[in-house]
Amino acid sequence: MVESKELQVKEKQEVAVPAEQTRPGLVFTPDVDIFETERDITLLADMPGVAADDVTIDLREGVLTLSGDVKPWEGGEESDVLVEFEIGKYYRQFNLSEVIDQDKIDAKLEDGVLRLNLPKTEKAVPRRITVNAG
Repeated sequence: MVESKELQVKEKQEVAVPAEQTRPGLVFTPDVDIFETERDITLLADMPGVAADDVTIDLREGVLTLSGDVKPWEGGEESDVLVEFEIGKYYRQFNLSEVIDQDKIDAKLEDGVLRLNLPKTEKAVPRRITVNAG
């Protein structure tokens, strides 16, 4: 597998405070697929059970953070018979390089898949220079 230098998975870091989470619950790492062209990088993150209103995408100091809450399906009058779909939060971070045009990133959530389009800056896009005769 070839790793792109423009987008790298954030390595594990030791937490400086005693508690990492401020609320109880499971935290899941969404599986991602990343595709690259000359003009942009596309990131697909699987986040089943998350509504668009429950997704947070934060970009701070070159770190892209994805998070989303999975809420219970059943209503107050229902009782669980079998539960295999776990409730919790999705969370994943990526380091972005300078070649990503951070002002033009867009996101869409459809059928449990979060799609982020990360366009490259114009200076990072390869171009062909024409040679003129004479």
